[in-house]
Amino acid sequence: MLVLAVDTATPAVTAGVVRLDGDAPRALAHRITVNPRAHAEVLTPHILACLAESGHGPADLDAVVVGVGPGPFTGLRVGMATGAAFGDALGIPVHGVCSLDAIAADAAAEDQRDLLVVTDARRREVYWARYQGGRRVEGPAVNRPVDLEPQPSVVVAGSAVHAELFDLPVVAVATPSPAGLVAVAAAALMAAVDPEPLVPLYLRRPDAVEMADRKK
Repeated sequence: MLVLAVDTATPAVTAGVVRLDGDAPRALAHRITVNPRAHAEVLTPHILACLAESGHGPADLDAVVVGVGPGPFTGLRVGMATGAAFGDALGIPVHGVCSLDAIAADAAAEDQRDLLVVTDARRREVYWARYQGGRRVEGPAVNRPVDLEPQPSVVVAGSAVHAELFDLPVVAVATPSPAGLVAVAAAALMAAVDPEPLVPLYLRRPDAVEMADRKK
């Protein structure tokens, strides 16, 4: 099975073509650009470059996996809209996965201990989720770092700047990888489960509001 994986829930613009055949997902090609202002400009070129590098065309894809956050409104919707457009154009399923789960999947390859994943939520806050045995047991949620208790987690992954705010050893996985995204959806993909509608995990209202809302 050939899967296109994309994520724009963090400052990284991530795309990749991933082979999934029952074993661990294997990225055939990937592109990651860390630039919070470049999601719309570079995501589609990244996808096309990954297809070319992998030796495949869009028609060879069997599914799309897209990170649905949590993440800032503007960046997050770019990845979701692009993933949905590819799925619609090709007539293939589009699976949404929690972007923090994808980071946790990558981190588990490095360290199996109880894990806290944090990413930048701006406004001096972090998006976070907690994992035990590779399974999410708390979150996703958004809080100020000072209000987030590190324990019972024993390691932390995610945004390097924010991970350092917690008194835990850091697993050096900062953003979702294409293989990590596909790993989260692997069971559903292999079982040919119909995907749920894509629902973004904003966790709070976007910074941009209608003028009528500003007057309330």
